Amino acid sequence: MLTREEKIQSLKDAQVVAVIRKIDPDKVIPLVSALVAGGVTGIEITLDSQNALKLIKESKERFGQEAFVGAGTVLSVEEAKEALEAGADFIVSPILNKEVVDHVKETSSLVVPGVYTPTEMWQAMQWGADMVKIFPITTLGPKFIKDVKGPLSHIPLMTTGGIDLSNIAEYVKAGVHAVGVGGSLMDKVLIQNNDWDGLTQLAKRFKEAVQG
Repeated sequence: MLTREEKIQSLKDAQVVAVIRKIDPDKVIPLVSALVAGGVTGIEITLDSQNALKLIKESKERFGQEAFVGAGTVLSVEEAKEALEAGADFIVSPILNKEVVDHVKETSSLVVPGVYTPTEMWQAMQWGADMVKIFPITTLGPKFIKDVKGPLSHIPLMTTGGIDLSNIAEYVKAGVHAVGVGGSLMDKVLIQNNDWDGLTQLAKRFKEAVQG
């Protein structure tokens, strides 16, 4: 059993977190397999996806030794409980909900609430967040990260929203510890065609981009 510090390091080591949202349930397991083969070991399955809890459980059972599997779009304590029961290593939310932070902190899983301002970043950490997710980062950009890292350098950061191969390296260089990537990695054509080798190659490109 990993300690909380080791789990935080696992999330940082993953760097790229694939955000799997509303993908055909039958394709999720081969999709996760392709991502892991490409070096993307951070897996976030959002709870607004069909059969999300079942897929989190199955992904954890199959890839738990190779990947760090979490639940995304967690908005309430009830949803957090269900995701934790399914085996989620980490809980990600687009919002800052103290009750969710408090509940997850009572377990061995990590909690990554969504924030947008320096005050929310600080507040989340005061409440016990393990990392904060700046969302949506689209309108803020890498310079925002660089600016807030000055006075708030102790806060581990994840960013999500509009991340692709053209800008992911900029966010890592600015000081982000993990980057959530959705549509640009969840290539619809590759998934539709069951081109898992193609998806593995795309995952490798993302991993290479963050490693410089």
